[in-house]
Amino acid sequence: MSILGLKKKQPKTFKVKVITMDAEVEFSCEVKWKGKDLFDLVCRTIGLRETWFFGLRYIVKDTYAWLKMEKRVLDQEVPKEFPITFHFLAKFFPEKVEEELVQEITQHLFFLQVKKKILDEEIFCSPEACVLLASYAVQAKYGDYDPNFHKPGFLSQDELLPKRVLMQYQMTADMWEEKITAWYAEHRGIARDEAEMEYLKIAQDLEMYGVSYFSITQNKRDTDLLLGVDAQGLHIYSPNNKLNPNKSFPWSGIRNISYSEKEFTIKPLDKKKEVFKFYSSQLRVNKLILQLCIGNHDLFMRRRKVDTIEVQQMKAQAKEEKARKKVERQILAREKQMREEAERAKEEMERRLFQLQDEARLANEALLRSEETADLLAEKAQIAEEEAKLLAHKAAEAEQERQRLEVTALKTKEEKRLMEQKMREAEQLAVKLVEQSERRLKEADHLKQDLNEAKDAERRAKQKLLEITKSTYPLMAAYSSPPPPPDGTGLHLEAGSCRMDFKDTDMKRLSMEIERERLEYMEKSKHLQDQLKELKSEIESLKLEEQQQGGLFAHRGDARVYVDPPYIPHSNGNSAFLAHMAYSEEV
Repeated sequence: MSILGLKKKQPKTFKVKVITMDAEVEFSCEVKWKGKDLFDLVCRTIGLRETWFFGLRYIVKDTYAWLKMEKRVLDQEVPKEFPITFHFLAKFFPEKVEEELVQEITQHLFFLQVKKKILDEEIFCSPEACVLLASYAVQAKYGDYDPNFHKPGFLSQDELLPKRVLMQYQMTADMWEEKITAWYAEHRGIARDEAEMEYLKIAQDLEMYGVSYFSITQNKRDTDLLLGVDAQGLHIYSPNNKLNPNKSFPWSGIRNISYSEKEFTIKPLDKKKEVFKFYSSQLRVNKLILQLCIGNHDLFMRRRKVDTIEVQQMKAQAKEEKARKKVERQILAREKQMREEAERAKEEMERRLFQLQDEARLANEALLRSEETADLLAEKAQIAEEEAKLLAHKAAEAEQERQRLEVTALKTKEEKRLMEQKMREAEQLAVKLVEQSERRLKEADHLKQDLNEAKDAERRAKQKLLEITKSTYPLMAAYSSPPPPPDGTGLHLEAGSCRMDFKDTDMKRLSMEIERERLEYMEKSKHLQDQLKELKSEIESLKLEEQQQGGLFAHRGDARVYVDPPYIPHSNGNSAFLAHMAYSEEV
């Protein structure tokens, strides 16, 4: 085996990862490929024909460099890690985007790159311009504004404004979204490519648009300066001011740019003007500056020449494509308008249908309510008729009751008249009884007086007889038998005894008569008292009946009958009164 066979076989391909502004693509490249081979492969893959604006950039030793087209990829200072990472970016910027950018993909890549530079604050932009640019970016992403779809907060996940602008004002994210949405709503009808072109047209007027800055020093005073390279020419800036250049050299006024190691010489086209020299310390940066100067100058000269056949074809195709898309957009807009009108008509018809359905439902409910009301009214009418019959029956009964009450009232009046008559008779009887009682009392007093007188006479007589007896007792003792009195004294005594006996009997009889009359009077008084109680109970019952009859008769005043109780003598001669009874009637 030969020594050559022991050597390790070298790979014929290597991996490359290309990062565009909106995608990442990996390729397998041959070892012998030059930079142009890889670049053309990327352009074909993404469909890009305006290749002169773009390049493949890579990072090398804390700076960046562009892949050279005429050298092999692996022979350049690319990273040795696989896959090798390249960024597909715009290397040169057009003077007028609307005239130079033909393809839609070219516009889209420029739009994404410029927007990123503005958000990363590599391009200075005022807050007002940032809001306007953000509104076009939203239009390009979301299309026409629809308040039903784009609710508040729909931009919360999108990065639309630089942090410097957000920090400059004391405004919330909702307030910024409201301002952006206000501009966004005015872009209705603008297509995505048109919105991106409007974004680029505003951005190309910014001072830092398309400018590549490099740190330099001037020849004699060793002053730190900034060199700006763009599509217009070369510009010299102060380190703290990238907006307004101190000196500018347009490409049309530059005769020659020479480069010798670290020294650059700018020779104006006007020989009377002074030659400008500046220094850059890094050789790799100097080569980059030279590449950008050559490329921008070539594009500057190319713009002022007649377009090549390829560019003319591209512009014609782009014009036709734009016209076709415009027609398609018009058709689409018309169809969209017709669809919206149809949807509005449909919504109106649905609304009208719902309204008619509601009206029909309400009418049906009203009909049902009317039927229920009619049934209810019929039932109420039947109930009212029955109530009317019942009321008529009750009225007849009330009339009968009224007539009965009238008859009862008449009877009551007659009974009351009879009762009044009875009361008057009872009163008269009571008066008579009182008079008889008084008369009997007087008679009793007289009889008592006579009885007392008789008792006094009897007592005197007995006293007198006792005296006579005492005086005659000795004589009667002397004689065994009494001799007849010569002067008729004995007859007188017998007559006296007879008279005394007569008075005793008369007194007893009189006492018995008085007692009998007293008992009879007590019975009569008791009987009269019972009659008065019965009369009182009858009057109370009549009074209750009149109260129950209530307002059937008119009030006629009060009538009271007072019965003075008769005087009833007791066994001991004292008098007592019967219970006093008052009769009060309200008619």
